[in-house]
Amino acid sequence: MDGVLILTILIVIGALTFDFINGFHDTANAIATAVSTKALKPRHAIILAATMNFVGALTFTGVAKTITKDIVDPFTLHNGTVVILAALIAAISWNLITWYYGIPSSSSHAIIGSIAGAAIAAAGFSSLNYAGFLKIVQALIFSPIIAFVVGYIIYSIFKILFKNNSLTKTNRNFRFIQILTAALQSYTHGTNDAQKAMGIITMALIANNYVTTTDIPFWVQVSCATAMGLGTSVGGWRIIKTVGGKIMKIRPVNGVAADLTGAAIIFGATFIHLPVSTTHVISSSILGVGSAHRVKGVKWGTAQRMIMTWVITLPISALLAGISYYILDLFF
Repeated sequence: MDGVLILTILIVIGALTFDFINGFHDTANAIATAVSTKALKPRHAIILAATMNFVGALTFTGVAKTITKDIVDPFTLHNGTVVILAALIAAISWNLITWYYGIPSSSSHAIIGSIAGAAIAAAGFSSLNYAGFLKIVQALIFSPIIAFVVGYIIYSIFKILFKNNSLTKTNRNFRFIQILTAALQSYTHGTNDAQKAMGIITMALIANNYVTTTDIPFWVQVSCATAMGLGTSVGGWRIIKTVGGKIMKIRPVNGVAADLTGAAIIFGATFIHLPVSTTHVISSSILGVGSAHRVKGVKWGTAQRMIMTWVITLPISALLAGISYYILDLFF
């Protein structure tokens, strides 16, 4: 078995591992509100999320193509196989570190920063596709801001529409609705997050001349969808505890408003082929809803810690990827 094939297999395994970790790291966000309000039992929520993530991952490929071609050019990438492997090692490492400490950081920031950092280490800053890279970074920055605003607006509308309703009756009704919104949010999560690993694998296939276009092979779609679904089935309880309870006390009506907001923003990004951080979007949705409900009820200390992690993830993952590249380059 030649060295190129071995490296390609390692990348496929690494990308599927990243998707598996992404499943229990990021997908926890999609069901955190439903679990915290007891709209769904944890086991049922995880089964629902795993199923909907799998379906969502098979539905679209636009985001995967963006990852494949818009950060760097896979057809001209210097030492592309080692670059991609280094990026995966860095992203997986950062995901595991933040998962261990229960910090809802962004897998999207981690993998995008890692690809950029490894590419720069291999061929300098000129290796970046600046137009595409900046477009992706803008989506990562603005999507949580939009989610905060939309969450605030949606919950404000809810307050007006249901101001004369019994709180007990309203919560009971919204608890049923939340099952649907949790499913919707899990589906949209699959349409965006699972595609990042698809893009990574396709980059490797192009770099090693196994494919000649940026079209995503069907076996790559199925493999990544399965890996994320299995990862989701493991569950991410540390993240669920942070998102579901440490930002604010979530009631069913808050959860529905946050779920609808998150699903709308994530699917909107998928529709225009842009990768966004589902972690950022969902957490910002909850912050927006919480601010509309009662500003003092939001635990801003937790929010501040999350925002700090969001800010540092891109540069730290890029640095880790650069170091990983230099180490791997000694052996390959």
